Amino acid sequence: MSSTIDNRSAPALGRPILSRRDGRLTLEFVPGEVQSQMDLADPDRLVLAYARAMMCFTLFKPRPAHIVMVGLGGGSLAKFCHRYLPHARITVLELSADVIALREHFAVPPDSERFRVIHADAARHMPQLADSADVLLVDGFDSSGLPPALGSARFYADCRRALKADGLLVANIFSYDPHYRPMLRRLRQTFGDNVCQFRGIAGNNHILFALRPAPGPATPALRLLQRVACAGALWPGLAPLNRLLARWVVARLRRNSPA
Repeated sequence: MSSTIDNRSAPALGRPILSRRDGRLTLEFVPGEVQSQMDLADPDRLVLAYARAMMCFTLFKPRPAHIVMVGLGGGSLAKFCHRYLPHARITVLELSADVIALREHFAVPPDSERFRVIHADAARHMPQLADSADVLLVDGFDSSGLPPALGSARFYADCRRALKADGLLVANIFSYDPHYRPMLRRLRQTFGDNVCQFRGIAGNNHILFALRPAPGPATPALRLLQRVACAGALWPGLAPLNRLLARWVVARLRRNSPA
């Protein structure tokens, strides 16, 4: 059984559409193209595979002090990090006022000392965050996909500057995006060899991890990134294990939560 909420003009205007299906609240910009989902019986659960895959950043950075997110959507990652990484301060940059207006529907926490949603164009706002983020999650899709500004050389350079030394960028890019290869090339030009991905971890959502290395000896995050990059090159058939890894990461965080 399904129902749609206040979507009469949404498709024409590119505004978010809410619908309830099978116990889940879904956010879409184009009917049938799911952007975010919430389990109404368990609002903090990560329903979509790509969101679980992005949480693999905790393998590299288990205790980030400051997480910056580009794109709120239905708030799945924001809520999960707020609840299960209680030591982290979270800043979310969201361009759409219509998306922000839905935060209560998706049980997104109110703003506080450690959680804040900023109505801003991330491409313009990023330079203000220099040397402030331990982890930067880029998941800023709209009705047309990933805006070109969020895959530009300038944006990636600003992201690198926004990271602290040993900070990690996590980018969600569709494999069928016509600009996928140029974006990957720009990412590698910005971060050098310090880019990896877990092959096949979320289907057509390619989750890329890029590290801003700290000066001095290799850190645990850099050593892990190098191992993941090597494993992906030597054993390309790791997709099933990588999907299990993402589920394990999320389950471990939920299990170890003090709440």
